[in-house]
Amino acid sequence: MTDRELDAAGITDPALRAAYRHCRTLNARHGRTYFLATRLLPVERRPAVHALYGFARWADDIVDSLAPGTGADARVRALTRLQEELEEGLRRGGSEEPVAHALADTARRYAIDHVHFRDFMTAMRSDLTVTAYPTYADLRAYMHGSAAVIGLQMLPVLGTVAPREEAEPYAAALGVAFQLSNFLRDVGEDLDRGRVYLPADLLAGHGVDRELLVRSRATGRPDRRITAALREFAELTRGVYRAAMPGVDLLEAVSRPCIRTAAVLYGGILDAVARDGWAVLHRRSVVSRRRRAVVAADGLVRVAAVRLRTRAQPPMPTRALPAAMLPAAAVRSAEEVA
Repeated sequence: MTDRELDAAGITDPALRAAYRHCRTLNARHGRTYFLATRLLPVERRPAVHALYGFARWADDIVDSLAPGTGADARVRALTRLQEELEEGLRRGGSEEPVAHALADTARRYAIDHVHFRDFMTAMRSDLTVTAYPTYADLRAYMHGSAAVIGLQMLPVLGTVAPREEAEPYAAALGVAFQLSNFLRDVGEDLDRGRVYLPADLLAGHGVDRELLVRSRATGRPDRRITAALREFAELTRGVYRAAMPGVDLLEAVSRPCIRTAAVLYGGILDAVARDGWAVLHRRSVVSRRRRAVVAADGLVRVAAVRLRTRAQPPMPTRALPAAMLPAAAVRSAEEVA
């Protein structure tokens, strides 16, 4: 499928093709939900999404996934090198570093505002020193660079049927909703890294502080106060999804199945956490493979409906179908990419 994507996108230079392949590999390996939803986009737009994800993944790995024991100074130096590669790539339209090379090409092809990449890097640098957020407003300020700008980067690739500035607040909000879902799922893992992304005032409202979180993590014992705080954070996140979803209708029709699927899958993290008894301090909640397959299969039905409409044939219904009504071939296809 990689060659087909690159051919459809008109990417012919061997080095550039290799750079995009590298980004696609990062997406497939680390961003299962993101990768699955990307498969629902028109084939020629997928390389751009892989490039955007590959860059974000690269930066995130520097912040969180370098070799154990790597000090803050080494992470700062690595982020500085990444910033230099980014700036050189955007200036020259290419780079010796594959991820920066693909990103620069995508930014040029889709006229993506470079400020979004710089804001993202600012947020990544803050992760090296900021370990807590007093209020939700403080967290939202951080998420502008870490999440909202991802939606803004994606918007030119997805295309809109309204002026882009009208769709931008919704795209930014959906990026924030995705990250809030991840914050809820990863409370325990983030705590191990010394970070608490749940706002301190929200936690304090339920009698929770960092010490209680650490103790619960260490002992494996649940605490009703922590559960109450997690419930409130989940409801806050659902509210962001509700605010963001009207923006899907502002996207080009061919992009809507991808984004709806991503929203359902990321939103499903909240359901998985609740189903697991809000035990995020003790284990990682996941959306089941079967659920992922069913949601992806529904996305395939929506893609088919869009293609029929563009061929001036009577439109197919695009409502969500029960799993039992989904074509078996579609379910199998979705399971293959889940």
